[in-house]
Amino acid sequence: MVSPRQELEEVFSWMKEQLTQFEELGLDPPPLSAQCMAYLDQEPVAPVSKEMDLDRIETLEELSAFIGKCTRCPLHRGRKHLVFGEGSPKARLVFVGEAPGREEDLIGRPFVGEAGRLLTRIIENGMGLKREDVYICNVVKCRPPRNRDPEKEEVEICLPFLKRQIQIIRPEVICILGRVAAQALLGKDFKITQDRGKWNSFEGIPVMPTYHPAYVLRNPRAKRPVWEDVQQIMARLGLEVRKNA
Repeated sequence: MVSPRQELEEVFSWMKEQLTQFEELGLDPPPLSAQCMAYLDQEPVAPVSKEMDLDRIETLEELSAFIGKCTRCPLHRGRKHLVFGEGSPKARLVFVGEAPGREEDLIGRPFVGEAGRLLTRIIENGMGLKREDVYICNVVKCRPPRNRDPEKEEVEICLPFLKRQIQIIRPEVICILGRVAAQALLGKDFKITQDRGKWNSFEGIPVMPTYHPAYVLRNPRAKRPVWEDVQQIMARLGLEVRKNA
């Protein structure tokens, strides 16, 4: 006899298959009913602090394995891949965005869409580095539906993992990309239009917040302030500023 839990798991499995088909067709899934949303909002999640002392994890590989096929919040139901992060475990510079988008979710890598290609050009053409020399990740590891902003609870569940990533890497500088990531790391009162380009600190590491590459694509006038922010990072790292970048 099938238990209610097994029936529920089968329903969720079917829903995930349907969402995947919508993604492959490039379509947004139909909105959930108010009853479904109310149920999802009530679902309890397991606090990370009760699962394991993250301080015992010493490598990115161990942390990725610990996160595993995460089901700690409802975002896991609609994802295709969890996007942990990528780059050098000894990176001097870490870029932190808000969450994976559609292309990142399909591939399982951070910043591989149009905004990611712009970020790669900034790293390689502007800074004179290789993408694999830095580390790139997001505050939230799973794609929110329709690329909406991550909710407070989703950020709170994922933030300990990001903190441990940064503690393991111990970069010299963190570059925060966009308002959502900046508020997650620096506080909800942070205003990207007013406070970008100013040095802050997270986990004792210098932080430079700037506009998200996706914002720059929508607003070309943001290219200049982003480049000014990048130049500050380069100066902090002792990199030569390319005049023709």
